[in-house]
Amino acid sequence: MKRSWNWPVWTGVGLVLAGILSYPLYSIRVPALRDFPWVNLPLIIVGLWLLGAGVARAFREPTRYRGKIVGSVLAFVALALSAVFLYGIFIGARHVLPVSHGAPQVGQLAPDFTLPDSRNTPVNLTGTLSSPFAPNGATGSPAAAQPTAGVVLIFYRGYW
Repeated sequence: MKRSWNWPVWTGVGLVLAGILSYPLYSIRVPALRDFPWVNLPLIIVGLWLLGAGVARAFREPTRYRGKIVGSVLAFVALALSAVFLYGIFIGARHVLPVSHGAPQVGQLAPDFTLPDSRNTPVNLTGTLSSPFAPNGATGSPAAAQPTAGVVLIFYRGYW
């Protein structure tokens, strides 16, 4: 009896390779896909599932389908490549950014600065900290009875 070609193995390998290779070739140029591989992960997952189904099919019916040895080797290589890809995307990318020695530390006093607010009026840090707090712009009570305003500074170190 002639054995049939085990298409899930080869389709799975193709999808895994497409998922891995499309990230540096295409997805890295699109900010929504660069930050999280929305397109690449489903390709890799479906490819690994097809590989598993093809290898299981080859071992379940070895007289009918090919791919016990080649399918197993390809599944191992695809799984290893997927693991390296996922490690690089989710864990290794954190270590790529250079250390910033001038970045502010937790608890460190922020230097005085002036920035425009939402109405394009300049706002000074020390002026904001020393002004009384009026919720929703309400006025009417004496300034001495009101607590002083607080400022929350969020530093986002971008990766462009």
